[in-house]
Parts: sequence; structure tokens; C-alpha cells
Amino acid sequence: MQYTRKRRFSGARVLKVAGTCLLALSALSTAHADQPPVKLVVPFPPGGSTDIASRLIQPKLAEILGRNVIVENKPGAATQIASQYVAASKPDGNTLLVSFDSHSINPIIRPLPYDTFKDFKGITFALRFPLVIGASKETPGNNLKEFIAAAKKAPDKYSYASTGAGSLNHLAAEDLKRKAGIELLHVPFGGGGPAIQALLSDVANITFLSYAALSSHIASGNIKALAVTGAKRLPDLPNVATVQESGYPDFEVYSWIGIFAPAKTPQDVADHLTDAFQKALNDPKVKERLTGLGFEVMATDGPTVDRYAVEQYKRWDEFVKKTGLSLSK
Repeated sequence: MQYTRKRRFSGARVLKVAGTCLLALSALSTAHADQPPVKLVVPFPPGGSTDIASRLIQPKLAEILGRNVIVENKPGAATQIASQYVAASKPDGNTLLVSFDSHSINPIIRPLPYDTFKDFKGITFALRFPLVIGASKETPGNNLKEFIAAAKKAPDKYSYASTGAGSLNHLAAEDLKRKAGIELLHVPFGGGGPAIQALLSDVANITFLSYAALSSHIASGNIKALAVTGAKRLPDLPNVATVQESGYPDFEVYSWIGIFAPAKTPQDVADHLTDAFQKALNDPKVKERLTGLGFEVMATDGPTVDRYAVEQYKRWDEFVKKTGLSLSK
């Protein structure tokens, strides 16, 4: 009887503790439900590199913040719609811009309805990734050296597809053209998907896009990987040389993703978000999935991404002015 009474007493205590925990969790959940979600505003449609990266980070970020985090796609006007939306948002840390390399390039191309370097506060330089130079099956050469040799023998015969005038892949291709001493016709499209389709249908010969965008086509053999624009080879493409290894040691181009808040966001709020993003990006499972798609995790502090955005602006502004490159087509 004594043993039985002890079991019942213990069971009652367990039920009481469990009930208390459930009430506490319920209260915590209600408290989180009362908070607005953190919005990651992506300036592109679903499916692109920025969107993919945002959705890989989202669950862990929500767990760390203890709040709902949603990805909101606001494409259009070469990322201006999303950028203006965030710049004009309440500076409470609830609306963040998932920027792209166009964040630094847009001020070179056109007047903007916001100031890129005054209307935003950096949260983190999240990721960077090299571009892969992909070629159609019919394009001569199995690597960059062979393609450039073919292009030199037949000036004006070959072309490259970009995601639009002034895009990073447009600028990168023009930079390589000049360094290699070749001529390539620029064929601009409205995004990575159409640029890939141009290669698959042999409308264009090469394109500069992320490995995430090209990987399935490279794996199927429908697109050849000629080179990688970063400083080192990609783990999934160990036999594909970098542009530097191909004879152009001063060529290095990375696309990048940064997180920005409205400029007047309080510093303690910005610091809290920086810490959360750094933890999410460095989570082993998240990091493994990102690196598997060719992303390099940076996870810096806010001032670092602010400086990097300015550095990239200066780099490409100088290139455009020096070369006289037209960004209108």
C-alpha cells in the first residue's frame, strides 16, 4: 500500500509539473503570437538564389528569435520596389531587406527613390557565392581557355546571356571580355531562367550564373561548366578551374547577399538581429545546406556589410566610367 501511494503521489506531481509547463509554453506562444512577424523582403520572385537562401535560413532564424519569420517576395524595377518598401518601413526590426549585388550597382545605373547608403543599416553580410560560366552544348570548348581560343579565332560570332543591363553577370562578362581580348554579343534577359533557356536553345553561347541556378543543367550535361569566378574551385565542381587559374589572376567576382534594416532602426535592435542571423547562418545543418548549393557563409556584423556595399559600388562605378560601358542595353 505504501508503494502504491508513492506511485500515485509521484504521478500527481508529474501531472502538476506537466500542466505548469504547458501553461508556461502556452503563455510564451501567445506572447510570440502577439508580436508581428519578422519579414525578410526578397526583391526577386521565388526560386532565385536570394529566395532560396532566405528560405533555408528562415526556420532556424525563427527558432532563435522565438518569433514568426516570413519571406515576402517583392520583385520588380531591378530590386527598387523591395528596397524602397524597406527603406520606408517602420524602423522596428520587423522589416528587413535581403539585398543582392544589385544593391551596390543600382546607384551607378539610374536615379533611385531612396539613398542606398543613407537609408539602410547593415545587419549582416550573410553570404557570397561565385558565378559559374556555363556554356551551351554546341559552344566550342570544354573549359574557359578553349572557349576563349575559339572566340579569338571568330570575332563577333559568340554571345553571352545576362539577367539584364547593369546586372553583375553583365559587368562580369564585360570585364572578362576586356581582360581576354575577345568580342561577345550581349543578349540581356529578364532573369536567370530565361538566360538558361537561351543556352539550352542555343540562342546564346555562355552565361554567368550561380551554381544553384545551373547545377541541375550541368549534372544533366545540357550545360557545360567552363570556369568559376571566385578565388577557389567549388567542391561540387572539382575539375572546373577558376578564371584565375585559366590565365587571368586579377579576375575575381562574387555575387553576395546582405541583410539590411531601415536606417533609423535602434542599434540594440540591429545588434540583436545581427546575433540571430549569425547563429542561424552558422548552424551546422543550415550551413551544410547552404554550402552544398555553392554559398559561402560570411555571417559578419552590420558595419562590415555597410562597408562592403560601398566597396562594391566604387569597384563597379570605376569600371563603368573607365570602360565607357553602356548600361542601357
